[in-house]
Amino acid sequence: TSRTIGPQASISTKYVSTRGTGKPVGFFEAFSNGLAPDGGLYFPDQFPRFSEDELMALHGASLPEVAYRVLAKWFGDEIEDDALRQIAADAQNFPIPLRPVGGIHVMELFHGPTLAFKDVALQLLGRLFEHFLSRSEDHLTIVGATSGDTGSAAIDAVAGRERIDVFMLHPEGRVSDVQRRQMTTVLSPNVHNIAIGGSFDDA
Repeated sequence: TSRTIGPQASISTKYVSTRGTGKPVGFFEAFSNGLAPDGGLYFPDQFPRFSEDELMALHGASLPEVAYRVLAKWFGDEIEDDALRQIAADAQNFPIPLRPVGGIHVMELFHGPTLAFKDVALQLLGRLFEHFLSRSEDHLTIVGATSGDTGSAAIDAVAGRERIDVFMLHPEGRVSDVQRRQMTTVLSPNVHNIAIGGSFDDA
C-alpha cells in the first residue's frame, strides 16, 4: 500500500502517471509512492523552463549551486529553500568533470563515493528521504536487488540515516569483489545485506 511520507505542502509542480490514469500529484506523493497506483511511472505534466537570464546566471556557478537552482524548478515550494540548498550541497559533494572526447564533451560520473554513476542520483535520494521523514514519525524500509553497483550506491546513500532500513539482495559469487566489499563491510545498523544462491533474477 502506498502512502505519502510527511505532510502535504502547498504544491506547484504536478506529476502524472505514464499510463494516463489517476489524478496529478505533488512531488511528496510521487516520491513516496514510487510507482503510480496504476503501475505507471510518475512524469512531470510540464517541464520547468529557464529564462535566458537564469541560464546565464548559472555560468561559473558551483555544481551544488547549479543542482540547487535546477532542483528548485522541479520541487516548487514543497521543500524549504534553505533545506533544499543544503541537500544539494551535501549530495553533490564530489566533482563531475566535463571531458573532451573526440568532437564532443562528456561528463565523468564515476567520482562519487562508490565510483558508480548511480551515486549522482542516489546521494540526493537518500537525503531527500531523510528530509521528508524528519517531518513525521514514519519509518522507511528499502528492499532492493542488485548485480553490484546499484546496491553499493543505494547503501552508501542511506547508511546511518534515521528511520531508514535498507535490505539489499545480491547473487552470491556473481558480483565483483570490490562491489561485494562495498556492500558487506558497511557497519551501520540500518544496512542489511543478503547473499542468495542464484542469479540477479532470483534476487
